[in-house]
Amino acid sequence: MRLGILSDTHDELARTVLAVRMLRDAGADALVHCGDLTGPPIVEALAVLPSWFVFGNHDADAVPALRRAAEEFGPVCLGWGGAIELGGRWVGVAHGHMTTDVRRVLAASPDFLLSGHSHEPSDAVVGGVRRINPGALHRAVEYTVAVLELESGALRLLRVAV
Repeated sequence: MRLGILSDTHDELARTVLAVRMLRDAGADALVHCGDLTGPPIVEALAVLPSWFVFGNHDADAVPALRRAAEEFGPVCLGWGGAIELGGRWVGVAHGHMTTDVRRVLAASPDFLLSGHSHEPSDAVVGGVRRINPGALHRAVEYTVAVLELESGALRLLRVAV
């Protein structure tokens, strides 16, 4: 199973739609958004595939609207962080700005921890857990998303043209 990962879209709808299309073209079977959506149109853009999202620090004022959009369009809202089982692997998701949210997600012992917040892509093993940040689609030197092959762990970063 291939998982498309994006984060920190900050209501950049056109760029998000392009990124989602790129992730689908790269074979993504599902999508995870690691927070800072900032508006319901981003939730709707995720609805083209099974998808999950968490809230980020810039989503605090939009939480009710994002929850309503999830109910209307289908993506699953994991609140401020959570873990899901996909392709036989446990995937933890948290935005990354709150240490308590990250700790709570890590308590579920995920195989992967997906997060955002820094606007910089990264891939590292910390404390036995592979932590992946796909980068950002807003305020970044380079706009990026990622595709993770859950079975093999292969990760591919995709550059999103403006």
